[in-house]
This record gives sequence, C-alpha cells and structure tokens, in this order.
Amino acid sequence: MILNASQRGGGRDLAAHLMKTEENEHVSLHELRGFAAGDLNGAFREAEAVSRGTRCQQYLFSLSLNPPADARVPAEVFERTVDRIEERLGLQGQPRAVVFHEKDGRRHAHCVWSRIDAATMTARPMSFYKQKLTGLSRDLYLEHGWTMPHGIVKSGRRDPTTFTLAEWQQAKRQGMDPRWLKAVLQDCWSRSDGPASFGRSLEEHGFFLGRGDRRGLVVLDHTGEVWSLPRALGLKTKEVRARLGNGAALPDLADVRKRIGEHMRPAIRRHVAESRERFQGRSAKLNDYKAEMTVLHRQTRQKLEERQAADWLATTRVRADRLPRGLRGLWHRITGRYEEVRRQNEAEAQRQRAEQAKNRQSLINAQRSQRAVLEERFKDLRRAQAAQLLELRREIGRYLKFSGETPQAGAAQDMSIGLKLER
Repeated sequence: MILNASQRGGGRDLAAHLMKTEENEHVSLHELRGFAAGDLNGAFREAEAVSRGTRCQQYLFSLSLNPPADARVPAEVFERTVDRIEERLGLQGQPRAVVFHEKDGRRHAHCVWSRIDAATMTARPMSFYKQKLTGLSRDLYLEHGWTMPHGIVKSGRRDPTTFTLAEWQQAKRQGMDPRWLKAVLQDCWSRSDGPASFGRSLEEHGFFLGRGDRRGLVVLDHTGEVWSLPRALGLKTKEVRARLGNGAALPDLADVRKRIGEHMRPAIRRHVAESRERFQGRSAKLNDYKAEMTVLHRQTRQKLEERQAADWLATTRVRADRLPRGLRGLWHRITGRYEEVRRQNEAEAQRQRAEQAKNRQSLINAQRSQRAVLEERFKDLRRAQAAQLLELRREIGRYLKFSGETPQAGAAQDMSIGLKLER
C-alpha cells in the first residue's frame, strides 16, 4: 500500500478534517491509544498541551495508508502495518489514533502519533522517514501480491501526468481532466521533432502555442485558458526552448485569444456546452444513487454496531456470573477453579471479538462490492464524456486549421529557421 506521511501541528484542524463525513462516505475512529480523552479532538488537544512544554512546533506525525482500490484489506492488516511502521520509525509506545475512511468505494486509513515523549519532554526524531516508508511500502506490495506502482518500483519514477493542486483547480474551472490535458500535450511533444510539427499536432486537438507575459512558452485551449507548456510536459524550461526557441516569434496572448475568438464557431461552442450539460444531468442521477446508497450503508453499519454492543454486554454478564463471590469464590481460588473459569471467559471473549470483527469486515466487503458497481458506472460516464469532448476539440482544431488563419500561421516557419533535428 502507498504510505504518505508528514510532520505537522494544528491538531484541532487535523481532527476536524479526519472526522469529516461530507467528503467521505464512511468515517470510523478505530483506535485511541495513550490519550485520556475519548474523542479525536480531545486527544489532539492533549498532544498540543504536552508539546507546549517543548519547543517543537510539528508535534504530530500524520500517516495515510492507501491499499490498491480493489483490495479487500481487513482491519488486522492495517493494525499490523501500523505496528511495523511504528517500530521502523521509532514511535513505539507513543500515543496514537487510527481512523478509517471510505470514499468512492475505496477504503484507507490514517494514523496520527504524538511525537512528544512525555517522559523526557523531547520530540521523537523522524530522520529519513520518507525513504523508510518507501521501503516498507515496497515490502507490503510484494507480501500481498499487489501490482506495484512505477514510482515505488524505481525510486524517483513518477506518473508523468501527475498534477499540482493549482493545476487541478484550473482544470476544474474549465471542466477538463488535467491528466488528460497533460497526456495529450506530452503525446504531441513525443510525436514532433520541431516547432512546426509540434504546432500542427497541437492544432489537431484544439490547442495553440503562444508567448506568455511571464511564463514564456504557453499553450492556449479553445476557450483562451492559458497553460504553462514546460509544466504540462514535465520538462524544464531550457529543455522546451532547446526545441522550440525562446518564443519571440510567437504571437502574444492577446493576439492568440483574438484570433481564437474570431474563428471559433458558435455552433461548436454549443456542442461543447450541450455535451457538458448532458454529462452533468447523468452525473446528477448517479450522485443521487450514491447518496441513497451511502445513507443505507451507514444505517446498516450502525445497526450492526448496536447489535454487537448488545450481544457483548449480554455475554459479558453471563461470563461475570460464572465467577463465584464470597466464601464460594475464596474456595474456588484455593482449589484453582477460579483461574480455570477466568481463562474460559477470556477465551470466549477473544472468540467473540474475532467473530464480531469478521462480521464487520464481511459487511464492509459486501458494501464495497455494491459501491464498486456504481463507481464503474461513474467511470464509464466520465470516459464517454472525455471521448466526446476530445472529438469536439479535434473538430475545433480542424476548423481553425482549414480556415487558413490559425493563431500560429507563419509563426512555426519563423521559429524553425536555423533549427534541425538532433540525431
């Protein structure tokens, strides 16, 4: 499983974030260890209070444990993994909290430790924790037979279509998946050998090169939205300029936007808007199904917890009644019968706990299977929408290209002077 961690402060904000149900379908506080409080907010307040006796600002160590989407990982595996992490990072015995989240049919866990050792009033050092977690993550993938991500197979190797929060927010404003955007631009780049061929490849998808105010080489889509070309390609600016030049021959943003507006047919704009409206309507129906399913699943889990709590209370009373009191109890202690009954009670309690945990996991697995069917429908809808918008963008590119007045007319030829393909 993927392990992401960070040192941080702000315990109250973290507690509120971990217990939010608006973004997660299911949230459960699985464990609180080493805290006097019985809730997450109170526990992190304790950690903050203890940290004030030191100069440590990042008094918490927060970790997320993300198994593969289709893996059915029981709570015991998460617990053992947390124990291994604790030992590897030197956090043994530190107060900790474990929270389970389920979102979009995926289940993952968060574990947060207090770094402050109350005995010495010092913070536990977290040296090289990223390298240690990467090694443990690789071990977990191998032990469970999961398909290992490329970034873990080889250190430093990442998905080239990863994106930052700012890029994601910009893409959301345009209704575009930034992973698709980066994949298209990187594909155009890999299939081109110079400015002219790169410009033609971009035009086929409705993108156009321009000269930015501060960012140098940029790409504009049919709406005039600006994207940093080096960032989208995952390259350094000097690597992009080595092939395309410094962009002096390119039109500036105002000229590109003006020409795009002049040549963009209103009908194509309506087609794009219609496609998005249709997608939003279908997506709204699926979201309604998702909300109904989430409520039903939460109610079912709540009923199971109440039933198990009642069963536990009843069986605890039965086990307590087996232990004799008074003189009879004293006699049982002398004869050893008392210890025998106590061991029997402990064994029965352990079996009941294991059976209840098994039933909870079975319910979670069944509900995740139901949720997976709905999530697949979401994915099918998104894929169909992406394919349709991709085709519309190609039509936009074709029209601007066929008009003979594309924003890059003549610019590519000027840029190609003095440049040749390196072999």
